[in-house]
Amino acid sequence: MEKGNTTLLILFVIIFSLSSKNNDQGFNYKRNITPETQNLLKNLKVISEKGFMFGHQDDPLYGIGWEGDDGRSDVKSVVGDYPAVMGFDLGRIELGSEKNIDNVSFEKIRQEIIRQYQRGGIITMSWHVNNPLTDGDSWDVKSGGNAVVSVLPGGQCHDKFLRWLQRAADFFNSLKTEDGTKIPIVFRPWHEHTGSWFWWGKDLCATEEYKHLWKMTVEFFREKGVNNLLYVYSPDIQGPGQIYMERYPGDEYVDILGLDSYHRDNEAGIESFQNSLNTILSFMTDEGKKRNKPIALTETGLEAIPIANWWTGVLLPIVDKYPISYVMVWRNARERENHYYAPYPGQKSAADFIKFYHSPKTLFCKDIPNLYK
Repeated sequence: MEKGNTTLLILFVIIFSLSSKNNDQGFNYKRNITPETQNLLKNLKVISEKGFMFGHQDDPLYGIGWEGDDGRSDVKSVVGDYPAVMGFDLGRIELGSEKNIDNVSFEKIRQEIIRQYQRGGIITMSWHVNNPLTDGDSWDVKSGGNAVVSVLPGGQCHDKFLRWLQRAADFFNSLKTEDGTKIPIVFRPWHEHTGSWFWWGKDLCATEEYKHLWKMTVEFFREKGVNNLLYVYSPDIQGPGQIYMERYPGDEYVDILGLDSYHRDNEAGIESFQNSLNTILSFMTDEGKKRNKPIALTETGLEAIPIANWWTGVLLPIVDKYPISYVMVWRNARERENHYYAPYPGQKSAADFIKFYHSPKTLFCKDIPNLYK
């Protein structure tokens, strides 16, 4: 299915990019990242003036009733187009594992990253890192001790953690096209830190310890020549603006302001979800303008999407009001019943998702210009 006329959007991006070449202060891009990564950062802000890109975690890897089918996607099966943004997770790369936290091989993930880049789409990556102090998973927060302090310089797990960072750096540096072009990645480390369900969460470490962890991570990757990353700061929605910014590591360590916010409690939670989004997205819009950074809704969704008009009746009316570069829903798990966040053919909200797709404000893969030029 084709939708809309993308000619005006492409022309808008081209004109804006040309006019901004002599106005670098309008964008917080760095000289030590690849040209393609610089251009992506600029264009994320440009495209948000026209609409927002739709994203889906693990979209081409598996879905409801399938796994590993070449070219398949639940989103594509419903609307005939791939998401503009695809998310993947690095969890277990730190262990040297061949497969990630969702039991997908890193080689398969690498292949799908290249395919998404070649079709002009965006790639974002999160990292559910194991607890280095206990060797438990990211959610191991009850074993005692401060895992964040343990990985900082002088900590008992510092050297171990540097080896973990090196494995991630090697993966990022390996993401290249056949001609050697590095593929830009929107990287979202240490996410949802305003909660306490991960070992880097707010009740598990002090504010300055978290900031040190973030800065150490960014500086390590920069030193290892990882010049194809844009860093996203993405708290979970946990209150007003001062909470959002409490552990912000600084403008020189962050490229994009993100937010993870899920709709809970089905119909009973609609008003709370929308009100919370309005509050934080309004704050983020102001911060983004002040700091010259794009904003994104980096994780969202309603599990199993039991509300038939959720896409156009709940989500779209809120995000449509703000200059959001992309909105990403979580994965369609093939191993857990009713743990999915995008529709599949015949799912209750599929018809409404088609309406959402046809909105002039939603951008899927066929809708976006080349954001790397």
